[in-house]
Amino acid sequence: MATLTLKKKNNSSSKPSPDGERRAPLRGKGVSRPRQTLEQAQAERQERQAEFEKRRASEEERRPAAPRGRAEPRRDARPAGGGSFRREDGPQQRDQRDPRDQRDPRGARSVSPAPEPRRDQRRASGPRPSYPPQRESWGEPQRPAPRQRAEHREMPSDEGERLSKRMSELGMASRREADEWIAAGWVRVDGKMAVLGQRVGPEVKIEVDQRAHKEQAKQVTILLHKPIGYVSGQAEDGYEPASVLVRSNTQWADDASGIKYHIGHTRGLAPAGRLDIDSTGLLVLTQDGRVAKVLIGEDSNVEKEYLVRVEFVGLNGEPVGPGRAMEQMPPERMALLNHGLELDGVQLKPAKVSWANEDQLRFVLREGRKRQIRRMCELVGLKVVGLKRVRIGRINLGHLPAGQWRFLAPWERFD
Repeated sequence: MATLTLKKKNNSSSKPSPDGERRAPLRGKGVSRPRQTLEQAQAERQERQAEFEKRRASEEERRPAAPRGRAEPRRDARPAGGGSFRREDGPQQRDQRDPRDQRDPRGARSVSPAPEPRRDQRRASGPRPSYPPQRESWGEPQRPAPRQRAEHREMPSDEGERLSKRMSELGMASRREADEWIAAGWVRVDGKMAVLGQRVGPEVKIEVDQRAHKEQAKQVTILLHKPIGYVSGQAEDGYEPASVLVRSNTQWADDASGIKYHIGHTRGLAPAGRLDIDSTGLLVLTQDGRVAKVLIGEDSNVEKEYLVRVEFVGLNGEPVGPGRAMEQMPPERMALLNHGLELDGVQLKPAKVSWANEDQLRFVLREGRKRQIRRMCELVGLKVVGLKRVRIGRINLGHLPAGQWRFLAPWERFD
């Protein structure tokens, strides 16, 4: 049987030298430098510091003196663009230090040269140029060109009236619609495109693009028989607005307008006039600003007819005998309902008030103040029991059931 024998590695570096001192192992191609003691390192540092002070003193002697009252700008040892700097007062200066100064006197290690003080490029290159540069041949500095102005400048408040208001007065559109058309570029004044806020005189020619008329034709008006318990406009006090009743399943089956309902018809609907929460009858909801202007505009003269059920309660403890309201109410008070009453210190317009039956009055008004009919009746000793609006202009409520609605047909008009 063969046996395996391991030989010890001959490590000559671990053997002691003839003089008894252990030597460091060989590294690389030569022998490493012996480690310095603390005293040797401090002496070497002092020598380097002395060499640095000597070079610095020689550079200060070669440097020209700066003018009195002006500090010499700092110089950077290495410019950003490469190469050496060019002095303003002389040719290009290169590093003139002795190459022998770049090595340690003992030859053991190279010593990096001390960097020159940093030089500020902005100061060395002189003052910054102005923008645009000023040249003697240009003469006076040029002023920036004025901004381009719009075709139509807005006229002062004392020159004409706003274009949107003028279009509203002419029945072209509501003010809101007119502003939207102007912003869309669909309105021209004397052949030029109009701008928002423009003011015009009475003799101008206003033209509207056909696209605006097409958009206007898509707007709908809805006639709703509002029941009690719904508010006319925004929801309030926990009560829903009447617009929530406009749904596909609540459209009147006898609607003769020929318009097919879709969800877009409910967007932007606004009440043109109001009915109290405890009142019922005809309520107009519209997307068309022209319809709203006709019904509730400042110059609106459209009649609104109401049937009002009343009870005679008298004034300030006035005795009330048995009988119907028509029999109990003095005739002179009926005259006051037609004309002569004031609300909030404002004289009311003449109205048409008559008896429809023994306990029901017919009111025909050309204005619509808040709770006007109820307050008028209180002034003459009457209490309103029920109120229903049955007509607005030429449009009658007819047989439209409560809670249902129909479209205003294209051939129907309120005025």
